[in-house]
Amino acid sequence: MKIGLQFAMPSELHALPGARDLVPLETVSGIPVFEVAEGILACAGGVGKVNAAMAAELLCLHCGVELILNAGVAGCCRDLPIGTLVLARDFVQHDVDTSAVGDPIGLVSTVNRVEFPTWRPEHCQALLRQLGFSAQLGRVATGDWFAVGGDRARRVRDTFSPTLCEMEGGAIAQVCLRSGVRFVSLKSVSDRLFSEKQAEEYFDFSQALKALGRVVLPFAKKLQEEF
Repeated sequence: MKIGLQFAMPSELHALPGARDLVPLETVSGIPVFEVAEGILACAGGVGKVNAAMAAELLCLHCGVELILNAGVAGCCRDLPIGTLVLARDFVQHDVDTSAVGDPIGLVSTVNRVEFPTWRPEHCQALLRQLGFSAQLGRVATGDWFAVGGDRARRVRDTFSPTLCEMEGGAIAQVCLRSGVRFVSLKSVSDRLFSEKQAEEYFDFSQALKALGRVVLPFAKKLQEEF
């Protein structure tokens, strides 16, 4: 089975052991694609929903992956410790709003849904436990906005009840849904939106990257064994 690892930032990709020394297999639409293990491709597609969707489509259609594992750091709407691993149960897109014509906030009209599922999250949680890692399950809210505490963050929290808020996963989930490709997402908490120290936490997220780098490749290989 061919798996795609999709990150937003090169720093997340480089958290994988030995990743800095890899040479791209190819570069498509400006996105370098690496082989990090046999049958496991990886790319850092860029920050934001459009970049994420482009990279996901590349992995699905050009590279022919059967599952995308989206991994990265994310802001937390709760008071979880930095470096906590969170498996996404589902995604919402908090910046999609056609409520003026009667739609619920977050409804993506192309597929006529608000929630975008991930592949067997409870089973993935069990696979992580087999590897010796603990991860919480939670909803992730995606939008083209660097989330900081304040009125907007409270609206997102109160509307969708997410555990995390980030800028890419919901777009990848939408591409995978339409492409018939399995989707798994694992995030490491980098900062807490409602903490007085949020900026300090985010700009020093080495702990979150370290937690992520230990688990991603073993988890991808474990997922590969499932098929």
